[in-house]
Amino acid sequence: MKAIIMAGGEGSRLRPLTCGRPKPMVPVLNRPVMAYIIDLLKQHGFYDIGVTLQYQPEAIRDHFGNGAEYGVNLRYFIEDRPLGTAGSVKNAAGFLDETFLVISGDALTDLELSRAVEFHKKQGALATLVLTRVDCPLEYGVVITSEEGKITRFLEKPGWGEVFSDTVNTGIYVLEPEVLDYFAPGQMFDFSKDLFPLLLREKKPLFGLVLSGYWCDIGTLKTKIAYIRKTPRRKVCGVFCVSPVSR
Repeated sequence: MKAIIMAGGEGSRLRPLTCGRPKPMVPVLNRPVMAYIIDLLKQHGFYDIGVTLQYQPEAIRDHFGNGAEYGVNLRYFIEDRPLGTAGSVKNAAGFLDETFLVISGDALTDLELSRAVEFHKKQGALATLVLTRVDCPLEYGVVITSEEGKITRFLEKPGWGEVFSDTVNTGIYVLEPEVLDYFAPGQMFDFSKDLFPLLLREKKPLFGLVLSGYWCDIGTLKTKIAYIRKTPRRKVCGVFCVSPVSR
């Protein structure tokens, strides 16, 4: 099965760490964030991985190359200008000829991705969002599902008066290639703001699966510092990754 890492983000909220590098190259315990994501994908059987790039693409290509050092095959898809999350993945449409997984390039997690794939196929879903529970949902997209997992409502980054759930979108999706037919090549289009609400309105098979486990969006300098302080080195290296040098 194939996967896409969305790695085009500039990471303005992580400055000064991103002044000379793209967000997926920000180091966590001396390894780029994206290295942990590749390790997680490999653990769950994803060996053919596309990477969407826009900001300083050469930094990522020069570091990871064709993926051989990590035991995977990497292909790169570059945007001339920002196209949004869905728009960037549309750039890789020719590569995505089967069910595929999308994961954000700035998240550290040990969520069971293979469970999401199994759920997606069992439900006959067009799109499955991986969800998790957080203490403070204000910075995330809140998602409500029925008992069988069908998505019934979205709320993007709510205020406290609007919060109706602690279940949030992790930015990890299992998708069928047909979802990319809902918008044109080169069109600015976002998964959470545009595509998924469209699928919901059209009553397409759109599901969410709540997974327990560790998930941290390294989107701001504050969250990165908090992550480093509370995460022991053995957890990162034992759960998220095995260093390429030690393989």
